[in-house]
Amino acid sequence: MNREARNSSRRIIIPNRQPDSSSRRAQIPERTLHITQRFDPALLPLPPLLVPPKTLPTLDKVTIQPEIVIIEPKQLALLLPAHNEELIIEATIRSAIAAGQAIENIYVVDDNSSDETRTIAVRLLGENNVLSVERSGKALAVKKAIDTFAIEERYIWLHVADADSIFSQDYFRHYCAKLDPTKYAVAVGFVQSLRGNWISTYRALSYTYSQQVTRRVQSRMGMISVFPGPITCFRTDIISELEFGGTSLTEDFDITLQVHRKKLGKILFIPKAVNYTQDPQTLSDFCKQNMRWQRGFYQGVKKYKIGLRGQLIDISLGFQMLQTVLFLLQLFVLIPYILITTHNWLIIPVMIAADIIVNGVIALFSSAAAKRWNLIGALPYFYFLRWLEIGIYIIAFVEVMILQRFQTESVGWSTAGRRYKISDQALLDIVK
Repeated sequence: MNREARNSSRRIIIPNRQPDSSSRRAQIPERTLHITQRFDPALLPLPPLLVPPKTLPTLDKVTIQPEIVIIEPKQLALLLPAHNEELIIEATIRSAIAAGQAIENIYVVDDNSSDETRTIAVRLLGENNVLSVERSGKALAVKKAIDTFAIEERYIWLHVADADSIFSQDYFRHYCAKLDPTKYAVAVGFVQSLRGNWISTYRALSYTYSQQVTRRVQSRMGMISVFPGPITCFRTDIISELEFGGTSLTEDFDITLQVHRKKLGKILFIPKAVNYTQDPQTLSDFCKQNMRWQRGFYQGVKKYKIGLRGQLIDISLGFQMLQTVLFLLQLFVLIPYILITTHNWLIIPVMIAADIIVNGVIALFSSAAAKRWNLIGALPYFYFLRWLEIGIYIIAFVEVMILQRFQTESVGWSTAGRRYKISDQALLDIVK
C-alpha cells in the first residue's frame, strides 16, 4: 500500500487504559486486539445450589475481548520551536488561537532559553504542551518534540512555525481547507514582513514579488525551492524519512532538499494563509542573517549536488544561480565591452533609467498585491540593499564552495537583534 493510501485510512486501535504518569512522553498505548486463554471448567465459580456440576457444559477455551478505544488522528498540530522568545511568543500563541488553531493542539519546544520563554508558554498552554530541551538547534529540538508529544501517531499534519510568527486572522482555516494527504506531502503558506523600519519595508517588497510570481510558478510545477520556517506543514508519515540532526546553517533549506531528493511527494502553496514575521532592525543584523542564509544555501547546494541531477529542484535552483551569474557578467563584462568598442557612453544613463522603470513597476505591483502602498518607498534604498545581498551571496560562495569553510556541525540558533515587542502599528496588516 502506498504512503498516501496508508495515510488516508490511518487510525489507532488501543486498549482503554491509563498512561504512565511518571513519563514525560505523551503515552501511546500498545495496540492489543484480543486475548485467547484456556480455562478448566472445574475452576469456574458456579453457585452449587443453582447449577449442578453434572449439567456444566464442557469448554475447551474462552475468548475474552476487552473494551477497545479507536482514536482517529487529529488533522493538524502546531509546533513552535523557541529560543529566547519572551518578547514575542505570547503574541504568537494568541494569534494562532485567533487564527483557528485549537489550544490543545499547540506545542512549544524551548531550546534552552535563558529568559521567560518557557514560563510564558506554560502559562498559556499548560505543562503538558511545553517541552524544554538542552541546546539542540532548531531542527533537532523539533525532532525531540515530535517524539515527546507523539506527533506522528496522533496527527495527520504537523505545522512547524517560528516563535516570532503572527498568524493572519483566518490562517489555519485557510490551511485546513486546502490540506489533502492523498495529494500532497508538504504545504507552505505565504510569509510576509511585519511593518517596521526601512529594512522591513524592503523585505516586504522582496517577499511579495518573489512569492506572488516565483512561488506560484514553482507550485504549478509541484515543487517549492525552500520551505520557510514560519509557514511550513508536513504530512506526518514522511517525518520518519527526514534527518533532523544535520550540520546545515539553514535547517529549513536542508529539509526542503531532503524532501525533493527522496521524492516524498508534491508540495502545495496556499497564498491565502499569510504569516507575518519579524525582520532584523539594524543593518548589521540584516547582514548577519543574510550571511547565514547564503552560507546555508551553498551548504545545501554542495551536499545535495544541486544542478547535477534532473529533478525540478535542480532546474529551479540552477536557474536562480544562473540568473545571478548572467547579471554579473552583463554588468562587469558585456557593458564595459560595449562601451570600449562603441564609445557610446549614453548607454549608461539609458540602462540606469530602464532598470529604475522595471523596479518601479515591480514595487507598484508588490504594493498593490500586499495592499501596502508604503512599499514603493523602498525604491530609494532598494539598490543599496540589493547590492549588499549580492555581495554577501558572492562571499558565501567563495567561503563554502572554494575555501571549504563551514563544513562542521553547527548547534543552536540565535535570535539576538531579531526580536522586539509587537507594536500596534506592526499589527495593522493583521487586523484589517
